[in-house]
Amino acid sequence: MSSASARIIADLLRARTGQQLTENRLWRIPSALAGVFRKNGLSNLDQLVCLLAEPGNGDLATEVVEALINNETYFFRDRQMFDALQQQVLPELLKKRADRKSLRIWSAGCSSGQELLSIAMMLRDLPQARDGWAFTLVGTDISSRIIDQARAGLYSQFEIQRGLAVIQMLGNFEEEDCGNWRAAPELRRMMRFEQRSLLDSAPNGGPFDLVLCRNVLLYFDDWTRAMMFDRLRGALADDGRLMLGAGETVVGQSVLFEPLGDGSGLFGPAPAAGQDARRRRA
Repeated sequence: MSSASARIIADLLRARTGQQLTENRLWRIPSALAGVFRKNGLSNLDQLVCLLAEPGNGDLATEVVEALINNETYFFRDRQMFDALQQQVLPELLKKRADRKSLRIWSAGCSSGQELLSIAMMLRDLPQARDGWAFTLVGTDISSRIIDQARAGLYSQFEIQRGLAVIQMLGNFEEEDCGNWRAAPELRRMMRFEQRSLLDSAPNGGPFDLVLCRNVLLYFDDWTRAMMFDRLRGALADDGRLMLGAGETVVGQSVLFEPLGDGSGLFGPAPAAGQDARRRRA
């Protein structure tokens, strides 16, 4: 693969999503695009770049971008974080929202929906949430293909086994043909999924009490990441919680949030940022 073609593909990804492929990650482009090569009868990246330059190939560009996005996810990924949600964060939020009996959660960069489904399963099992509560659970991702899967709630045998115990699988999913499993209707009714980039405005339904944006921000440069922290803060309630991935932090990157807890990826709005966030939501 020529370095010029690799850079063109990396620039396409950045223009469409804000994500950057640094020089030490360009190596993954050919393997990520193997399916695109096969589908279009191509043998190398230079041929793909030439094809992208032809008029009317916007769909191919979208196909390339979606193939490059990392959609790695599974149920209850990073179990320590979900333990913190189940034992601390969700009970505390339910207590805070007891007067209105509604809870709003946004999974940003939700991939194929396993993260939000994990949240839905936990909420359904919490005794505090069984008495007339209304839940707004929203998942967003830039990939139309992956959002379609999340909306369908349909997972392969490999996907369903990742992170779920057998009793969870049997209690929350229905087996279909070819070894696929579909989330129970009750769970699917709790959620909605939208195709949306973090460069876009936040989804309707906020301000959110909990925002999960895990293993997403690490793919952006400092300027874009700062802008996304601003978007996330504007979508979060003043006493809400933000959960980032295990290797992500706000420290040294944003003054809008401050760390909470014991390193479980939880952050709260910095007090001085509340007024600005309310003004952005107005």
